[in-house]
Amino acid sequence: MKAKVYACVAEGLEEVECLAAADVMIRCGMDVILVSMSGERIVTGSHGIKIVTDMLWEESVPEEADCIFLPGGMPGTKHLAEHKGLAAALERALGEDRRVAAICAAPSVLGNLGFLKGKKATCYPGFEDSLNGAEYTSQGVVTDGLITTARGLGFALDLGLELAGLLVGKETAAQVKAAIQYEK
Repeated sequence: MKAKVYACVAEGLEEVECLAAADVMIRCGMDVILVSMSGERIVTGSHGIKIVTDMLWEESVPEEADCIFLPGGMPGTKHLAEHKGLAAALERALGEDRRVAAICAAPSVLGNLGFLKGKKATCYPGFEDSLNGAEYTSQGVVTDGLITTARGLGFALDLGLELAGLLVGKETAAQVKAAIQYEK
């Protein structure tokens, strides 16, 4: 069975953070589902790029996801924080030993929900105060337990590779990293 990731696509997201990580995970054989958080199939990112999603949140079954991924960007992160149902799905995922990931400003959503207390985490500079109880690190990608956080767009490929390594194996992630000529 393929590892399944729900990428939560909100109006005003950072497009490349979402799509670069999703692309890497798909190349690793994972099933990445772009889930619209806005009630519309087409979501416009913070740079005006329109993304056609696979399904609406209202159609989704978050319990099926092995990982719930929150891309950053503004005002996308704000919309994720305000979304009814997402907080409960994240809490349920963590309670059922499923993974959660967030990049850029989106780790603030996890921090404000109290999920980062006592964990190492990273985020886009300026959002550190929203990590609420986390041990902030300036690393590009950090996994602590079931939660993976990433600093920003420059680490989107690293995030995709980290999640692939955790969900489908480090060997698969290494093969894809080599195939895409990523030498970082």
